[in-house]
This record gives sequence, structure tokens and C-alpha cells, in this order.
Amino acid sequence: MNPESVRQNGKQIGMLRSMPPLERFIPLTPHMAISPTVSVVVPAMNEAENLPHVFATLPQWIDEIVLVDGHSVDDTVAVARRLRPNVRIITQSGRGKGDALAAGFAACTGDIIVMIDADGSTDGREIIQFVGALVTGADFVKGSRYAAGGGSDDLTFSRRAGNKVLTTLVNLIYGTRYSDLCYGYNAFWARHLKALDLDCEGFEVETLMNIRAAKAGLRVHEVPSHERCRIHGESNLRAVRDGLRVLRTIIREWRQRPYAPAPEPHAAPAADQGAA
Repeated sequence: MNPESVRQNGKQIGMLRSMPPLERFIPLTPHMAISPTVSVVVPAMNEAENLPHVFATLPQWIDEIVLVDGHSVDDTVAVARRLRPNVRIITQSGRGKGDALAAGFAACTGDIIVMIDADGSTDGREIIQFVGALVTGADFVKGSRYAAGGGSDDLTFSRRAGNKVLTTLVNLIYGTRYSDLCYGYNAFWARHLKALDLDCEGFEVETLMNIRAAKAGLRVHEVPSHERCRIHGESNLRAVRDGLRVLRTIIREWRQRPYAPAPEPHAAPAADQGAA
């Protein structure tokens, strides 16, 4: 796409890319189409029973599914290939959700990356909300169980209280207005992977991403999301253990020098992000 100079009252105010050709657009709804490609990353360990439900909720218009296998001992990989023959399978070299997501993100080829869980707690039909927010100006989109229209069937009192305390702490330190810090449904432009620079192993990865998005000056937008209970199996999350890991991550990031935010480009209409 060739950039075109934008002028207002005789002054140049920025550069606007030309509209992509019509064949580049993917229809999402009767009223919305996008040109960016979308990759969905699904970290999974022993989730063979849950994958049929998870994959059934994924929109047909997504371009790529990257399943990161955490050394499963069940039929997770075989089930994934049966459900989506074109699925990309990555085997993580280490352990933990953070390590799995880093491997999955690195393997993605799409312009937009969406992360969801393999236990059935996140609904792939909500992806359109995340993508819609990105193509209309956001850099990083957070799912929130506390935003109007969101909710959870799975939050215990201790997890809810811990999340509230940790969210408040991050908001105080970084001047953010997050309503839900510890939730694993997020999406972002792949070009911001370097700013996120994942270097953790466990469930603290969501907190790390949210903090580094704020430190890098990314435009963060929250969308409502409803968390459901795990369908089969038991969660590897442990409220106290993983809550302490999240707290250590917050303290570590606070002690480190913040990122220098990249200069903001001149504002451009949604068409510049490839939306129509």
C-alpha cells in the first residue's frame, strides 16, 4: 500500500495508507470486514476432551490456529489435527503457560494475535470484539470479566479478592484503569510483540503483558468477556501460589526501568488499520 499525505487547512498532518484491494478483506459480519490476518494461540496440556468445544467456538474467518502442546500425555494433538487439519502444532520446550504463549506468539504469522484458553472457559465467539477494537485504533485489547456485559462462572471468593487487590496495585503504580488484571483472554497487533517481551513461565503471564503494554505506552482497550467453568479436567492454577508469582512480577517490573514509549503516529481513520 502506498502512503498518501494527509493535509488539513494546507498543512500536512500525517500519512494515510491507501485502501487495501477488496480481495484482501475478510467479512466478519454483514457490516464489517478487515484486511489484517488473525492468528489464535491456544496453549494446551491434556485438553483432548475440551478441544472439540473450544474449536467449535472459533470463527471460520480466522486465518491461523496455533496450538502449543505442553507435553500432553493424552490425545490433545491428535484431536486438534482431526478437528482442524490445518492447525499448526508447536511443542513448547519448557513448562508453564507463559512459556507456552511465548512459543506460540513467536510462531504466529498473522497481523493480529489472539490468546484463548483450551479448557473451554473462554468463548471464541467473542474474538470479533477483540479484533473490532484493534482495527478501530487499539494496540492491545484486554478481556474483562468486570466490564459491563462480562462475568464469570468460575471465580471463587479468594481469586476474586486477590485479583481485586493486585489490579488496584497495578493501577496505582502505572496510572492504568484496568478492571481485570489476571485474565487470559487478550489480543494485540503482532508488531507489538517486542514491547511485551515475554520472559516468564507461569500464570503471571497475563499480568506481565498488561504491565508491559502500559509501560510501552500502548493504547489499551478493555472488552467485556464471560468466563465459563472448565468443562473437563482440573485446572493447574493455584490461587495462593500463583497470586504470589503475580505479586513478585509486579514488584520486579516496578523496580526495572520503564520502557520508553514509541512516538505515537498521527491519528488515522479506521480504514488505515484495514477495516471497512
